[in-house]
Amino acid sequence: MSTIAATAVPISHPGAGTREWIAVLAGMIGAFMAILNIQITNASLLDIEGGIGTGVDNGAWISTSYLIGEIVVIPLTAYFSNVFSFRRYILVNSILFPLFSMACAFALDLGTMILLRGLQGFAGGVLIPMAFTMVLTKLPKSQQPLGLAIFALSVTFAPAIGPTIGGYLTENYGWQTIFFINTIPSLIMAAALALTLEKQPMQLHLLKEGDWAGILTMAIGLSALQTVLEEGNKDDWFSSPFIVKLSIVAFAFLAAFIWIELTVKKPLVKLRLLTQRNFGIGVLVNVLVGVALFGTVYILPQYLGQVQRYNAEQIGNVLAWTGLPQLLLIPLVPVLMKRFDARYIGFLGISIFAISCFMNIMLSADNAGDQFWIPNIVRAVGQALVLTPITAITTAGIAPADAAAASGLTNMLRNLGGAVGTASLGTILTKREQFHSNIIGQSITLTRDEVRDRLAKLSGYFIQHGVSDPAVASQKAIVALGQTVKRQALIMGFSDTFAVIGMVLALAAIALLFTKKPRAGAGAGAH
Repeated sequence: MSTIAATAVPISHPGAGTREWIAVLAGMIGAFMAILNIQITNASLLDIEGGIGTGVDNGAWISTSYLIGEIVVIPLTAYFSNVFSFRRYILVNSILFPLFSMACAFALDLGTMILLRGLQGFAGGVLIPMAFTMVLTKLPKSQQPLGLAIFALSVTFAPAIGPTIGGYLTENYGWQTIFFINTIPSLIMAAALALTLEKQPMQLHLLKEGDWAGILTMAIGLSALQTVLEEGNKDDWFSSPFIVKLSIVAFAFLAAFIWIELTVKKPLVKLRLLTQRNFGIGVLVNVLVGVALFGTVYILPQYLGQVQRYNAEQIGNVLAWTGLPQLLLIPLVPVLMKRFDARYIGFLGISIFAISCFMNIMLSADNAGDQFWIPNIVRAVGQALVLTPITAITTAGIAPADAAAASGLTNMLRNLGGAVGTASLGTILTKREQFHSNIIGQSITLTRDEVRDRLAKLSGYFIQHGVSDPAVASQKAIVALGQTVKRQALIMGFSDTFAVIGMVLALAAIALLFTKKPRAGAGAGAH
């Protein structure tokens, strides 16, 4: 990652010096690894579930617990980096991150894995906004689009390539190896940051001034909300007393959090920034893009695994074509932003991303890896054009003093959008599968000649292949026909889910046009 990014950075460019660029690039390694680890387990969940002896219904917590840790810690980062100093805080977490990651490889049960993944997410979540903040504070305004492009590469390339790396390592070396992948990059990052970031004194007195009520209500509210999203579909949502109670907790604590942040003298999260037109609309677009970004990386592996029975490595190979083209395209985006309005570049990118989803709304049993090649390439082109202009538009009017707060709010809400999107898409998939199964099932009756013919052929097949009892063969034929209906309903459910993602992106593209045109070389924190 660092090598790729370094080739796109003109170190000799007037403005930020070598020291600043090394710090920024080291921070990008951290952001890349932290985001990569959200998705790296997706293609390998079945193997991990088998390894730690948990059921399929609970395996999603391996990803979710990590995401909860990230979402909770991201808005805390600006405050704690002031308390403990920027350098000390990022260095400690760049070391804790790989340590917790390696510990996951030795988990023997689901409870331990959830705890360690949550701690890994808590350490990794720090690295995302701090990388973003370094772009806005260490680079002059003229170089910020280039820094934002590198950050965009982390945010969009990492989720796309995560299942590819995870799948390859799982199939060839065992699922435990995916948790060791962070070690060497983290050591490089820590060494580079230690050498380039200036030492600053801790300000422990700020602990007394901390918005602890805000921290507590946010942590409980977001954790409860994420648990509702994760468990809701499995427990049939509000028919479950557990989900109802947890929803009340989430609503109450998040409402209290918002009230506290709007009234307290020194808020943890500066929600008032959302009243700025570009920042407010930009964050909304970021949330909607987060739904699609994380949603597509969740839905496509599910389709390939459930419908086509792909293994982890095969799923990863299909998703690789969503990531690889972005390596070539994202470094070119700052050049486009110098010539064209960033709003139109972002609109074009989101629209292309949406088109790639609409290309998957007519799925059939014949749609396997090869059929996703063109949609994935189209998606890669769209994603490459999305995040850099959106981020530039969002941060254009943000004062340097608010850069860290804006970074935390933007990254938290994008990841929260991804969490909400993943849970919502899982529910949509389930409900649409049930809908299509009922519709198809109504037409499968013994009064129809073609149904009786199909059952007779299936019975004959089973008799020819070792079933001697005609009654047993007939029963197996009915079961086989039911499985065919279920599979077809599932495929149609996935088609509908891709359509929903496309519509979410269409809404994001329209919303982006309501922002103001950012000034040339837009970015936060003009120097």
